[in-house]
Amino acid sequence: MAYGVSEPDDPVTLKIVVAGGFGVGKTTLVGAVSEIRPLRTEEDLSDLGTAVDDTSGVESKTTTTVALDFGRIRIREGLLLYLFGTPGQSRFWFMWDEIAIGAVGAVVLADTRRLTDCFSSIDYFEKRGLPFIVAVNCFDGAERYDPDTIAIALDLDPGTPVVLCDVRNRESVKEVLIKVIEHSMTR
Repeated sequence: MAYGVSEPDDPVTLKIVVAGGFGVGKTTLVGAVSEIRPLRTEEDLSDLGTAVDDTSGVESKTTTTVALDFGRIRIREGLLLYLFGTPGQSRFWFMWDEIAIGAVGAVVLADTRRLTDCFSSIDYFEKRGLPFIVAVNCFDGAERYDPDTIAIALDLDPGTPVVLCDVRNRESVKEVLIKVIEHSMTR
């Protein structure tokens, strides 16, 4: 090192897991906000998969995440946020423990047309004590509910935030990520 010149410190990284049911928008959320080309492990839905994947409500879905999605956001110099999207189908849940290692918090993405699909994600994070919020992806044509009504329907612990969002919109996703970081800091 030259005199008077310091080497940059390793950046601080925060990791957030994005989970939820099949077809709820996890891949779209990661892609909408990532500043790098997101890593996606999507494959075409197969005939074999249709026997186990419930596509009701997402009939136009033709691909599925088979490992994870990854994106990165630079919050400021020296502070990075890593996003890891989980696969939604139960046959891929064995990967969740590895994906969640080191996470500061999680987003459980929900769809009001298939609200019960997010129960397993909520249970997963509650059992592990990982702070999470519920972000309701407001799909076109889906009925909109008040966040308090959704919290009651999901039987969330008091203080678990519920926010409405559009995962296609970068600013909306940023608000979701701010909320999960704020919530994680209070825990």
